[in-house]
Amino acid sequence: MVSVDSERSETGATGEPVARVLPMLSVPHLDREFDYLVTPEQSQEARPGARVRVRFHGRLVDGFIWERRADTDHVGRLGRLERVVSDEPVLTGEVRQLVEAVAARYAGSRADVLRLAVPPRHARVEREATTPPEPPVLAPVDPAGWQRYGAGASWLAALGEGRAARAVWQALPGESWTERFVDAAAATMRAGRTALAIVPDQRDVDALHRAVTARVEESAVAALSAGLGPATRYRRWLSVLRGHARLVIGTRSAVFAPLADLGLVMVWDDGDDSLAEPRAPYPHAREVAMLRAHLAGCAALIGGLTRTAEAHALVTSGWAHDVVAPRAVLRAARPRVVALDDTGYAEQRDPAARSARLPAVGLASARSALAAGAPVLVQVPRRGYVPSLACARCRTIARCRHCTGPLSLPERGGAAVCRWCGRQDPALRCARCGSDAVRAVVIGARRTAEELGRAFPGTPVVTSAGDTIVDAIEDGAALVIATPGAEPRAPRGYGAALLLDCWALLGRQDLRAAEDTLRRWMAASALVRDQASGGQVTVVADSSIPTVQALIRWDPVGHADAELATRAEVGLPPAVHLAALDGDPASVTALLEQTRLPDGADLLGPVPLPPGVRRPAGVPEELSIIRMLVRVGRDHGLALAAALRHGVGVLSARGSHHPVRVQIDPLHVG
Repeated sequence: MVSVDSERSETGATGEPVARVLPMLSVPHLDREFDYLVTPEQSQEARPGARVRVRFHGRLVDGFIWERRADTDHVGRLGRLERVVSDEPVLTGEVRQLVEAVAARYAGSRADVLRLAVPPRHARVEREATTPPEPPVLAPVDPAGWQRYGAGASWLAALGEGRAARAVWQALPGESWTERFVDAAAATMRAGRTALAIVPDQRDVDALHRAVTARVEESAVAALSAGLGPATRYRRWLSVLRGHARLVIGTRSAVFAPLADLGLVMVWDDGDDSLAEPRAPYPHAREVAMLRAHLAGCAALIGGLTRTAEAHALVTSGWAHDVVAPRAVLRAARPRVVALDDTGYAEQRDPAARSARLPAVGLASARSALAAGAPVLVQVPRRGYVPSLACARCRTIARCRHCTGPLSLPERGGAAVCRWCGRQDPALRCARCGSDAVRAVVIGARRTAEELGRAFPGTPVVTSAGDTIVDAIEDGAALVIATPGAEPRAPRGYGAALLLDCWALLGRQDLRAAEDTLRRWMAASALVRDQASGGQVTVVADSSIPTVQALIRWDPVGHADAELATRAEVGLPPAVHLAALDGDPASVTALLEQTRLPDGADLLGPVPLPPGVRRPAGVPEELSIIRMLVRVGRDHGLALAAALRHGVGVLSARGSHHPVRVQIDPLHVG
């Protein structure tokens, strides 16, 4: 350590005259703290967690005070803090610890994680006078809703006792998951602690906020999401920081909300892609939430209609308890599910069945529901009219002659349009066989609505997809055509549901295709009335497929168990840790040369960058991009991340190669 007595006498600062600052720099090799002297005028404001401006290599940069010290490791003369931007300690000790843990887990820089964790400052909002609200008065929580789930009641009781009970919960079809989340949050808040709920999108934020504010005073609740304006978002975030809000509801970035005395972290529908952060270091909200629960020693809940392999791994490892309903309760709550293959439409005697692409059994269930005055839900995998075309003779996918993007038909009778560059192609001709005849690979929501409108004349048709999502429909007979995730709610549930073009979901070349397909099917099927009320789901797929069987039996836990076993057998996450390195060949090779990988690490590749994956930033367009995978056992995940983090820093310091994108356990491997 180096004494700072001379600097102290020169500046007149007393106590701890050194501020250790983390600059918000984008270069990985500078991801460390630097010491600066604090002047007497700054001493009271320059608190740990405060925003500051410092001079770094001749330019002013933003930073956060990591800590105050009486000594320094720096040999030489220290520079001074340029100014304290705000004395508000926006970086709390718990969030700082979480930021460090996330950066270590995902081989990223702390500056990148801080950009996700702390919103930009809004000076006017920060200066607004606020009055702390009175502590919320909460009624005792009725455990009846959780009693249907076996261990659910004891888990809820543990929250009221302040214990760190962790659970993975399978919601029953027709369950009000928002009410169960409110039960858990209320039990935690009655115990004097705070709660955090993470959901995939704004629709879920709104639904949970409505349920919460019906039972908890609104001043004690903060809803955080990316759709808020800068001022509103910062105002609500400050209410959390200052201890006014006791419950936070939000999308993925809200997992870093600066709640004090955290007692419960909840995540709904962790299989939704929206919970994966698209910015470096690409953390998943589920993993950050579980990491935060571990660091804070608090309770945790992962809930959903289905179960991911990652959530099931938490149960099998003993980290979380399994909260599921007995089979008898499940059978009474679920609709009847029928699986029918989509072959043989031409042999159907009913012309309406052929035009609507439905087996006669599915058509009959839809007619029965409509005749009884109940709405019918039709789920199709894609929006638009005809989102994908192929040659009618050789089945080759039709692609744009300019950019090779997939061609689609945006409307009936229109010209084919490229989904990538937007160019029209009025004279299609197959590049392989020369045929000018085309066929639809997938039928979109708009085309399906048109076909079903002809099959059910006089029935109202509602389309919910893309930018025209309908939240709820009125009671009564109607055909609702929706893409996955855009299904409106019906007041008394749907009388029937039809799941079309299922092969388009199951046939994707993706690690999570089966898991994601089951999640989308069950989300739609859970909106259907139970079997005793006549609810029926028709899935147009081969009944021998394991994913279809899981839907028929309504067994997401069994499907997750089989999925986890399969991934362990082939060496894929979450059974192992996997790092994807994307960059030009020379840079990826250089990174591996500078990285001391853990013992037993497997190198897979290189392969071309998978289709649909964006190029890493900073790599010239003329260079080809490859992907290299590095696989290690579960026990070596942190060692792999640390080694890659060091290697990235070395290349950054040398400046001799282009950046390499590093993703730990990416959501989509390719």
